[in-house]
Amino acid sequence: MNEIRKGYGPIARTQGRAIDEGLRKYMLGVYNYMALAVAGTGLVSLAVASSPAAVQTIAGTPIKWVLFAAILGIGFLAPRVIYSGSKTAAHGLFWLYAAIWGAMIGPMLYAFRMADASVEIYRAFFMAATAFGAMSLWGYTTKRDLSGMAGFLVMATIGLLIAIVVNAIFFKSGMASLITSSLVVLVFSAVTAFETQMIKNLYTEGGAANERSSILGAFALYGSFVTLFVHILNILGIMRSE
Repeated sequence: MNEIRKGYGPIARTQGRAIDEGLRKYMLGVYNYMALAVAGTGLVSLAVASSPAAVQTIAGTPIKWVLFAAILGIGFLAPRVIYSGSKTAAHGLFWLYAAIWGAMIGPMLYAFRMADASVEIYRAFFMAATAFGAMSLWGYTTKRDLSGMAGFLVMATIGLLIAIVVNAIFFKSGMASLITSSLVVLVFSAVTAFETQMIKNLYTEGGAANERSSILGAFALYGSFVTLFVHILNILGIMRSE
């Protein structure tokens, strides 16, 4: 028995190191995918913002609602496509998602540029990156099981989505927009922690599934980061205009 115990210790430590190294590589893949998507979104949004015609086409016509619906639809379909479709389809959907977000953000950047408030864009990005980084780190390191938050976060997200759409169509209230954006920042900060822990736990599936899990994880975290950025930028814009 003692010999078994003596032999088990080094084996367990070796396996532990292998898991840690594998997990770090897996999470690095997730964040790399996400960073590339954020960069791609930035390029698309800058291209749109540099063209008044493109801004008018997106912001001044029903196309903005088509793009909005596309973002929601892709977000809903992503897990099915990533896990049941081809890798090419999974990557294609991911980059399409990033491009559509870029097209949606472009008119916002244009409006800030026209108001000589480009500095607010950088400020919003820094604030979003700080909030995202802090919450993602907490979600990765905490020993607390965050899975119990899932139901609340889903309901909160749906409620805020409905409030945003209703206000945008019917009320167009700056105060309501400020309140909903503030709540979105709070909710999606929690979502970021929840998703990071979920992505970390997906690693236990092992094998080829981890590559697909990396794409799904990047998809989820990218969406949360961009949502934080958009609503922080909206808050700064409303506060600046008052």
